[in-house]
Amino acid sequence: MITNIKKSAEQKMQKSFEALIISFGKIRTGRAHTGILDHVTVDYYGSPVPITQVANITLADARTINVTPWEKNMLGQIEKTIRDSDLGLNPVTVGEIIRVPMPILTEDRRRDLTKIVKQEAENARVSMRNIRRDANTNLKNILKDKKIAEDEERRGQDEIQKLTNHHISEIDKLLQAKEVELMAV
Repeated sequence: MITNIKKSAEQKMQKSFEALIISFGKIRTGRAHTGILDHVTVDYYGSPVPITQVANITLADARTINVTPWEKNMLGQIEKTIRDSDLGLNPVTVGEIIRVPMPILTEDRRRDLTKIVKQEAENARVSMRNIRRDANTNLKNILKDKKIAEDEERRGQDEIQKLTNHHISEIDKLLQAKEVELMAV
């Protein structure tokens, strides 16, 4: 039982860590890439939908993303959504294409991106702690049902704490590397 709880917690923590890696990959360091718009959702007939499901996203060059909506009436909505996102981008509609130029990273923009990265890392840490809490609750429940002894429960909590500490230290290492990457000119 304890091994199942620990294994489940470990898998959830690993998935959360991988989600952070993907999130960090979207935060750019000056070059355009289509993944930067992956988390942006646009209102499509009353439902929030990822931009990738209503438009074709391509790279025009190293500093420009082209967004071509499949429906012409979505042009204004997509442009507004990109502009209002937390990415700090200023899209321009040219005919049936929305051009999204990547601004050159100024010192202020680098600091803003660093804040975003720190927030993402903190969200991942909170996720790790929530997983730990859930695992510890499961351990307490099986102790309450007298399926394990108190010593086993305490040992299980210690193992889950070690797991949590390991993943949080990995998050911190990843955060530090990303901050250095962002602040490098």
